[in-house]
Amino acid sequence: MRILHVNKFFDLHGGAEVYMQQLIRAQRQAGHDVHAFSTRSVKNLPSGDEKYFITRYHLDRSDGIFTDLQKAVNFLWNIEAKKSFSRMLDEIRPDVVHLHNLYHHISTSILPEIRKRNIPCVQTLHDYKLAAPNYDMFDHGAPCERSKGGRYYNVILHRCLSPKLSANVLAAVEMYFTKATQTYERTVSVFLCPSRFMKEKMEDWGEPPGKLRYVPNPVDLPAAPAVRGGGYILSVGRLSAIKGLQSFLEAAIKVPELPVKIAGRGPEEASLKRMVEQSGATHIEFLGFVAPDEVRKLRHRAEAIILPTISYENASLTLLEGMAEGLPCLATRIGGNPELVEDGVNGFLVNPNDSDDWLRTLRRFLATTPEVRTQMGQKGREKVQKKHLWHDHLKQIERAYHDAGVR
Repeated sequence: MRILHVNKFFDLHGGAEVYMQQLIRAQRQAGHDVHAFSTRSVKNLPSGDEKYFITRYHLDRSDGIFTDLQKAVNFLWNIEAKKSFSRMLDEIRPDVVHLHNLYHHISTSILPEIRKRNIPCVQTLHDYKLAAPNYDMFDHGAPCERSKGGRYYNVILHRCLSPKLSANVLAAVEMYFTKATQTYERTVSVFLCPSRFMKEKMEDWGEPPGKLRYVPNPVDLPAAPAVRGGGYILSVGRLSAIKGLQSFLEAAIKVPELPVKIAGRGPEEASLKRMVEQSGATHIEFLGFVAPDEVRKLRHRAEAIILPTISYENASLTLLEGMAEGLPCLATRIGGNPELVEDGVNGFLVNPNDSDDWLRTLRRFLATTPEVRTQMGQKGREKVQKKHLWHDHLKQIERAYHDAGVR
């Protein structure tokens, strides 16, 4: 089967990109002919398809009036993407197109090209952009559903995406356009939802239930579980408000007997460090950027993985990797997290943005014996083996391709 993946980034920019790269590798190992369409960047992983890749603009800065105008036009309808993608479809002739994240960089301009050629198409939903211009459904420190029911203008009124008015206006206009034309719904036959929460949320926002399918995210299963013994709990991820580290740290500061290591960088890094330093806590360590191999080593010695996110987490790779390693997971009771972590079984669930509940949970975890932590870790590994292995995931993806029309 010849498969074409489409995503706005081709580096390891975030969870969507990590998943796509792993899927490409797995599909090639399974004997498929796999291609990709994306944007150009010096950070990109190698690709034999880079001649088709298009310009990646920096949307978080001003590059002069003419370039900024070009960015705005491409945000809504990227002509370069349409032309290059059209050429790629004619030359590659894929059996199926697998979409990931297009918005802001590639745009929906490529979708009519898929329909024009009657190519089967599926899309993995990595966030909530299909239904909401505020693709994280998160604003000003809390989940946000103001745009539900077509009230996309609320993104402008509340500046949900950016302090800049123009970014919010573009996002709202783009959403009104895509929903008026139903361009995704007319092009994609199967939308793959990595969590039941995602599927239910999309249905609740009016997306066609018959096209939405729950396909849980996969993870590699290490041959043996983590040895633990390091005495610390581990956080891995971007240091942004959406990840909820502030409420977690407010609690962790009060539990000096439980060391914490935090791997990652982000816009909240300076303020979080300052909060910890001012408290005098020496048991909380910020590690900055940590390479994947080093993250694996940190996990191998950790006592547990933490995920204090306060947004509608979809299907966290951080939790899945921790479970695969046989580690208890401490996560907030929000989004898809409760589908992965069962309270008291393979970890503990915490009320989001609740430092008091975090404090109770950390003390609760501290009171567990090594034997109990081992049992929790085993339950996590069993759950991964039952629902989240790559072998089973590839079967589900191929089934979706055939249901979309691949023969």
